[in-house]
Amino acid sequence: MADRLIRGITVDGFVQVCAVECTGMVERARQIHGTLPLATAALGRTLAACSMMGSMLKSDEGSLTIQVRGGGPLGAITAVADAQGNTRGYLQNPAVSLPLRPDGKLDVGGGVGREGLLTVIKDIGAGEPFSGKVQLRSGEIAEDIAGYYAESEQIPTVCALGVLVDRDQSVKAAGGYLVQLLPGASDALIGRLEQSFQTLPSLTSLLSQGLDIQQVMERALEGLGFEVLSSQPVAYECKCSREKVERALLSMGKQELEQLIAAGEPAHVTCQFCDAEYVFEVEELKKLLEKAKGV
Repeated sequence: MADRLIRGITVDGFVQVCAVECTGMVERARQIHGTLPLATAALGRTLAACSMMGSMLKSDEGSLTIQVRGGGPLGAITAVADAQGNTRGYLQNPAVSLPLRPDGKLDVGGGVGREGLLTVIKDIGAGEPFSGKVQLRSGEIAEDIAGYYAESEQIPTVCALGVLVDRDQSVKAAGGYLVQLLPGASDALIGRLEQSFQTLPSLTSLLSQGLDIQQVMERALEGLGFEVLSSQPVAYECKCSREKVERALLSMGKQELEQLIAAGEPAHVTCQFCDAEYVFEVEELKKLLEKAKGV
């Protein structure tokens, strides 16, 4: 099934939902970065969360960044999404491997670490971006995202994120959902939701059984009249270009450019998000230096 993000609401207007099926997106990230299963799961969960949160921005030209720094062996994780839910991301140490947890699952919390911060940066193109930081709760990502919404935005949120890695290390299923209570929700509704999500099988198990993301949410919210308001394709999408790399080189300043030219060799610049390589010959560097001097 193609990657898809949906947004919806229950008929009573008290529960809003954003959910994504992103198996292809996470598999693409795995291929680009050569991640082992633990890193695939950690990065994939972050990408899924970022995709949903980016799609909730109020500006079509906006972007949202999630940074996770927990002090664990995987190192820092960064994901960026546009307002359509397309994402890109990377982590510092893609080849980390840890023993499985006692329940047989990947130890994402141990890989990410629990002594650090989750940072969310929202840029809607109007002045300074908004930045919110919260202490990590578990390093498992989903609980930390729910904590961010509770502390920074005061929105009660159920967050689930999952990545199922197959025996050949490819991604078999990946996705996530954010279920948020709106003002006026009754205690009875809250109790009903809590019971429903406690008994709901894991997201990746439902996806791997062949359910699509809409069917998963209809099952989770059974009896509440879930209505899909929008549905759109999403993908792993890097927005790097030679022009952007040129601007980055110019921003380094004249001294750095002079040092690159003095080396007498082409400069190789690799994009952290997609591993695309941009090569600038010495003559091209000299032209950039002239631009820098003219600024």
